[in-house]
Amino acid sequence: MGFAENRGDYWRGRYKTQPGKYGTVKDEYGKTIRFRTKRAAEKAAAVEEERALTASRTKPDPAPEHITFGDYASRWYEAQDLAASTMQNYRRHIEEHLLPQFEGAVVSEITKGEIDAWERSERDRGYAASSIKTWRGTLHLILADAVDEELRESNPATRRRGRGKRAGRSRSRGPEKVVASALSVLLIAERAALLSGRDDEFVAVVAKGYTGMRWGEIVGLETKYVRPTAVRVEQQLYELDSGEMHRCPPKDDSYRTIDTPEWLARLLRGQGARAGDRPCSCHGLRYLFSGHAAANGAVQRPGAKLVDVARVAGVSTGTVSNVLNRPGTVADSTRAAVEQAIADLGYIRYWPATENAPHWRRNGFATWLFQPAATGWYPKKAPQEARPVPLRADPWPGVPARGRGAAQRAEASWVPIARGLTPHGLRHSHKTMMDELRTPPKLQDERMGHEDGSVQARYSHITPEMRQELMVGLTGMWEESLAARRRMSPGSPVTVLDALLRAGS
Repeated sequence: MGFAENRGDYWRGRYKTQPGKYGTVKDEYGKTIRFRTKRAAEKAAAVEEERALTASRTKPDPAPEHITFGDYASRWYEAQDLAASTMQNYRRHIEEHLLPQFEGAVVSEITKGEIDAWERSERDRGYAASSIKTWRGTLHLILADAVDEELRESNPATRRRGRGKRAGRSRSRGPEKVVASALSVLLIAERAALLSGRDDEFVAVVAKGYTGMRWGEIVGLETKYVRPTAVRVEQQLYELDSGEMHRCPPKDDSYRTIDTPEWLARLLRGQGARAGDRPCSCHGLRYLFSGHAAANGAVQRPGAKLVDVARVAGVSTGTVSNVLNRPGTVADSTRAAVEQAIADLGYIRYWPATENAPHWRRNGFATWLFQPAATGWYPKKAPQEARPVPLRADPWPGVPARGRGAAQRAEASWVPIARGLTPHGLRHSHKTMMDELRTPPKLQDERMGHEDGSVQARYSHITPEMRQELMVGLTGMWEESLAARRRMSPGSPVTVLDALLRAGS
């Protein structure tokens, strides 16, 4: 007898076509009919079962379809129409983790035991539990569609609740997310700017910590969306495996306007002035931030840069240029200091010009700027082991030594500020800041680009007073962090921070 099967938000009719095999009630176009009630599904299933039984008396049993997982996964992937980032992730999951195990397996014959064994093997290979969970989720999605297409009766990738070890849940528990205080955000931003040799990274890290913007939203922030009292999030740049910076809507269509305190608005306007009017070569648009490393294929310049010489000598880059090109216009003592810095750093003057990449690369920024700034260590990269960032101790907090023999010339290294902090951790940090300031959840969700579908959220609203109170609170945190930094040293080698410190002294 036909029966109804609950599929969450609808019912579908199921009926026996032959011993051990069942069909699904479909429309004239071959699509599964979604019934709103159990009773309607049962009635339709009973009718279809009667038809099937009548037809079985005159037709031979159909041969079962034996399609391999590899063929079905390829067909499944081609049928998807999702965001480029999602398609890239699905392809990576399928090609790197699912096909090596299941490519030749017949879809209808894959068992739960085989999937559990695959999961254990991935865990034994050292992959994180959260990653394995994601890959199994993709497998579950593929096999769920195979069930809908009647290639198999049930989904073996489904996790049954209440089975197995009670402690098994701990395997999926990741480490607690590291967050940064307002002072830590400031100190990490300063170090990132020292590592890159420019103010851009200082402004970007501070903006991320005080707005909660996602990484792609910061990278894809156009200058026209920086307003006098707010930042408008209209798109993001997502880095694809091909290296292309794909311009797409923000995650979950979280278009929003983020209020900015006056001091942060000034920093962003200053950064806009430094960015200039030149559009990027890949999109033809003006972005607030650009990459700090040479573009792919450009000649890399090792060793010290002009800005490093200026910092060590305690002069401007213009003064260094004058020493190199018009030495007679510079005082003897200043010229001697610059020449000594050139000798100490091994600065090479006439090096082939390089063109910076138009945008940061996620790995390059996190690995070679953010992580060393947060921990004081460069990561391991063959043939070199992990090592402290070598510094010239003066001026405080130390200027990174560059070029050959930098470690031998180093006078100091940085102490860790926040081990384990990532660029995304600054988004968590901003949420924590708002919690400390007792910001209403509705306003927090607006800034973070989250959506709360609860009844409480529907009846909650944001007032101008709430916004003003948050701006005052964030300004207080910023001023306290500046005061604490000023007590450490009244100045900074980072130009934009040095101006802020001396303005309050």
